[in-house]
Amino acid sequence: MILARRFFVSGMVQGVGFRFFVQRSAAKHQVRGFVRNLKDGRVEAYAEGAESEIKGFHEDLLTGPQYSRVDEVEEVVEDPTGEYSAFRIER
Repeated sequence: MILARRFFVSGMVQGVGFRFFVQRSAAKHQVRGFVRNLKDGRVEAYAEGAESEIKGFHEDLLTGPQYSRVDEVEEVVEDPTGEYSAFRIER
């Protein structure tokens, strides 16, 4: 069963390689979707995958890369769209 989640990550998450970290995590956990910076300083990630894959991806978001600081990860349950065949960084 494919699930979809939208994550909003706040803290020191822009300018520290966070989107590239998220892209690597998505590849590791085989989730599809995207990651992008938001104007309010947060990072948004949308992921579709199996429950165990989404869980592992979420756990990575809680940690972040070396120079980041994750204060909060908000998780929003969504319906999968099936429109993503890979995971990409959006500008």
